[in-house]
Amino acid sequence: MSAAMGEHHLARLAEQSLERVGDYEQLFFEGAWHTNGQILDRARRAASGLTALGVAPGDRVIVLTMNTPEVFVGYHAIWRAGAVVTPVIFLQTPPELRHILEDSGAKVAIVSPELVPMVQGSADGLDLQLIVVGDVPDGVEATSFADLEAAEPGEIVPRADDDLRALLYTGGTTGRAKGVMLSHEGLWQAGRGMNLVAETMTATRSLLPLPLSHAFGLNVLVSGLHSERQHVSVMQRWFDPQGWLELVAEHRLQSSPVVPSMMQMLLDLPYADHDLSSLESFGSGGAPLLPHLREKVEKAFGVTILEGYGCTEASAIVTAMTVTDNRAGSVGKPAPHVQVAILDPLGQPVATGEEGEICVAGPGVMLGYWNEPELTARTVVDGWLHTGDVGRLDEDGFLYVVDRLKDLIIRGGFNVFPRDVEDALIEHDAVAAAAVVGVPDEKSGEEVVAVVALHPGHEADPEELKEYARARLAKYKYPREVRIVDAVPLTSVGKTDRKAVRALVNG
Repeated sequence: MSAAMGEHHLARLAEQSLERVGDYEQLFFEGAWHTNGQILDRARRAASGLTALGVAPGDRVIVLTMNTPEVFVGYHAIWRAGAVVTPVIFLQTPPELRHILEDSGAKVAIVSPELVPMVQGSADGLDLQLIVVGDVPDGVEATSFADLEAAEPGEIVPRADDDLRALLYTGGTTGRAKGVMLSHEGLWQAGRGMNLVAETMTATRSLLPLPLSHAFGLNVLVSGLHSERQHVSVMQRWFDPQGWLELVAEHRLQSSPVVPSMMQMLLDLPYADHDLSSLESFGSGGAPLLPHLREKVEKAFGVTILEGYGCTEASAIVTAMTVTDNRAGSVGKPAPHVQVAILDPLGQPVATGEEGEICVAGPGVMLGYWNEPELTARTVVDGWLHTGDVGRLDEDGFLYVVDRLKDLIIRGGFNVFPRDVEDALIEHDAVAAAAVVGVPDEKSGEEVVAVVALHPGHEADPEELKEYARARLAKYKYPREVRIVDAVPLTSVGKTDRKAVRALVNG
């Protein structure tokens, strides 16, 4: 157990932030304003409440809620108590949640009332204490978050910079989720890097529609704690496109992080009926942004779309764009605290402009995978995180992501990246979304299969789409089979869920 207070302790950073920018109305949620001072005061009390419940330094605490101010209060409180934040997105299935509960060994979970039945079912037979954000449902043995805050505020529990501070589960689209261990200093440095990017822009008023019980939420919080300015955030419980438009107009918001699927939903609404003239930029990440969608969104909303790239293993931020330094098709330049290299299969750097594996170094790189030392050793080599993504760097340092190595299809000895095929299909006027996977084939080793969803009111048949792709792709790349579906499966953060797509194709 750590005895000394690390320079990069996140609870200490929160206190420093309040001293630096002062107490002000920082967060708007469902009709009420919350000041940063109120959030921190609640966290000081909740931290004492956690300790009274038996939470000890190093213990993992699950945060499984809809977006509410208590997500931020909870993160602060867990860090003050010396414990480890373990965020879980509320769209997890019971088997996925059961795995996280068992693997993490969490003893406490902070949950929304509507999620209590799922958590109870997933935790059957486990020693898990529930803290409910809101009223505790009848017949449920749990502590309310309000009771947690009834404790007297206590001091910050000292922890070292390299102590575990967050355990995030990732990789569920391709296999059983792995726990990614992030340290105080790793998150501190990643937040500082994200803030240095933000400080190059004028926007200080943003709308938060993405799940905060995620690496994204951690970065939003820690980045804000580094700011020299008073940033204002308006938060949605979950993404509601109509509500999004209304909130932007009401609060004159300047920026919002959104994934491509959200952009499409906004385009499908009568957005011109709202005064959105305050908007300056959208942040986009987590899924590829197709050029035609970028063009439509930027024209419709008068914004610059700022793409970024990150992974949980690198504290969620690797590269980013700014309003004055961006390049369409890329995902920006490395953040200030990050080094990026493109390596060949032997671990040697490739020439500028050539494709290879994206590898990342810097203080934001994870401590390792929870209880997976061998996987950690294969993934982080000599300080370099091997992301499993294929990309290239141009002469100006902009990064371009090509695809995932693990999603690569090898057809007849030729490499086929799913994104190349998806990009070709999406150019068809009728196609709203596409996902491509490989299926075993006796003749070719793997065969290319696509599933597509059509725009409402449009028609196309599989043969037409196959021939459309065939005319635009090399002979070995085009899909030999196209299936039309109501919706392409997505994960809770808007990425193509290739595990679900494979199940759909193989089912």
